[in-house]
Amino acid sequence: MNLDALRAKLSYQTLLLGSVVLLTSGALAVASRTTEADIQAAAARDLQASLAQVLPGQYDNDLLQDTILIAAPDGDTTVYRARRAGRVEAVVFQTEARGYAGPVVCIMGVTREGQLLGVRVLSHKETPGLGDKIEPAKSKWIHAFEGKSLTDPSTDKWAVKKDGGVFDQFAGATITPRAVVRAVRQGLELFAKEKPRMLGEEKEGQADASRNRGERASTREGQAVVVKPLARQQPRSAEHRTPHKGTPTFYGLKPMKDRMRPDHARAVDL
Repeated sequence: MNLDALRAKLSYQTLLLGSVVLLTSGALAVASRTTEADIQAAAARDLQASLAQVLPGQYDNDLLQDTILIAAPDGDTTVYRARRAGRVEAVVFQTEARGYAGPVVCIMGVTREGQLLGVRVLSHKETPGLGDKIEPAKSKWIHAFEGKSLTDPSTDKWAVKKDGGVFDQFAGATITPRAVVRAVRQGLELFAKEKPRMLGEEKEGQADASRNRGERASTREGQAVVVKPLARQQPRSAEHRTPHKGTPTFYGLKPMKDRMRPDHARAVDL
């Protein structure tokens, strides 16, 4: 049987295709294993940079290894704890609220007294040129939260000026800053509610009550379990890992259906 006749047979074509698929799969598997460590290291550096932006100062523990999982309104969130001499002095965690074109995800640092050290927006889908002023590279607006707490300003003033609050809004885009203010306020409320657990000062009776409420308690046989950080927390797709104008950056969260297509957002975000 000559080569041309062999090529014409279906079994030959199937075997050839299978060999190509097998070789390709093997190459991808090898590439994945060889780059896994580098990817994890890059994710850890990225997370460290985000934590540093909202947590100024020096601390004597590894924040990435000192974490606890807290039940939040939008699902469990990882709390990173900063210590000095073994005492938790500040915590960092994520919070989010619905913006104009989708969820606005923030990360915030809070002192043990409940005062904000810093806030940064991790991901959003807001309108470029309007809503993206929540990014520190576009304006200084996000720095207005530094030093604030639930009592400063008072609860009724935790809103944009258009709603009777103290925070500025953007011309032509009120929904976006309103969402960030709401997310930060909710984060402070979560800290006030879960302060003993976040600071590692929860009493035994309080821990039992937390478990009875159905909250996730990171304990095993009465001993605290260190929960590994959710660096980038299983991003949904490559789109959510690429910083770009008006697109999400990282920290994948459970999907939320947009109320309106992002390309309809410009000049309507009021």
